Amino acid sequence: MSTRRLLLIVAVAVSLTACATTDDRAAARVAPQRAGTLDTHHEYVAHVESIARRRGIDVQWVNAPVKRAPRDD
Repeated sequence: MSTRRLLLIVAVAVSLTACATTDDRAAARVAPQRAGTLDTHHEYVAHVESIARRRGIDVQWVNAPVKRAPRDD
């Protein structure tokens, strides 16, 4: 058997083993949420946008930065 064929068989066997050992339930777990609500961090957004304007850059937020605000209970 050629070396290439042997390496291919070993690589396929290793990758199939890795897929078989993946825990499906790990992806379903949700991280616990801390108390409070998420608000846009307006001060940081304003600071970054002012620096960008001075440099001639147009900022478009995809995921705006957030900060955790205490809950109003």
